[in-house]
Amino acid sequence: MNFTLKIWRQKDAKSEGCFKKYTVSDINSDTTFLEMLDILNNSLILEGKEEPVAFSHDCREGICGMCGLFINGRAHGPDTGITTCQLTMRNFKTGDTIIVEPWRAKPFPVIKDLIVDRNSFDKILQAGGYISVNTGSAQDANSHLISQKDAEEAFDASACIGCGACVATCKNSSAMLFVAAKISHLARLPQGKIEAVERAKKMVAKMDELGFGGCSNTGACSVECPKNISLTHIAKLNREFLKAKF
Repeated sequence: MNFTLKIWRQKDAKSEGCFKKYTVSDINSDTTFLEMLDILNNSLILEGKEEPVAFSHDCREGICGMCGLFINGRAHGPDTGITTCQLTMRNFKTGDTIIVEPWRAKPFPVIKDLIVDRNSFDKILQAGGYISVNTGSAQDANSHLISQKDAEEAFDASACIGCGACVATCKNSSAMLFVAAKISHLARLPQGKIEAVERAKKMVAKMDELGFGGCSNTGACSVECPKNISLTHIAKLNREFLKAKF
């Protein structure tokens, strides 16, 4: 398979960026998108004319959330329920032109090429995404009963990997789905009750302070989320926030 790639190149945070065109040939359909970028970078290194394309990656197993790219106008590319590292080239047709961009959001400034700074997510978690526990021996099993419904919904929310696709997809660059997943996860478990009131207020306040927009109510965030985090968690966030306020 042969492709034409239009990739965003930007030397650093202060430089202006632009799209540059590249071609890759003889790509196997089972090759992942990041492996295809590796092939491109190998050719750029051998040619020695320009630096390889910088992009974030780590586990390449859909776990870490580092690999987020905007591909042909969609977060993580044309497939659903996957991260960029899980996207294979069989989702494209040979001869296609593929446009590759970094996340476009003010709270995610570009560091270089396709790499963005997502420390804003860490700051939101530091504001309240934690629990207090007593050190020492472990508590007895089943000392705090949790309903199956709450356990399953908490588990679903905890699947969020913080990749930022929800922010990149939302027209307002809202982080509501990310914050909702973290708050909903802890709010449904007894361990999260201690800081429940302060957690909702602090995390929402930090989200606003960092420049994330308000929820657009279009549901695009949930559609593009690689872990299929449900919008119902945003409803849970709103209830937790209202309870904290009043």
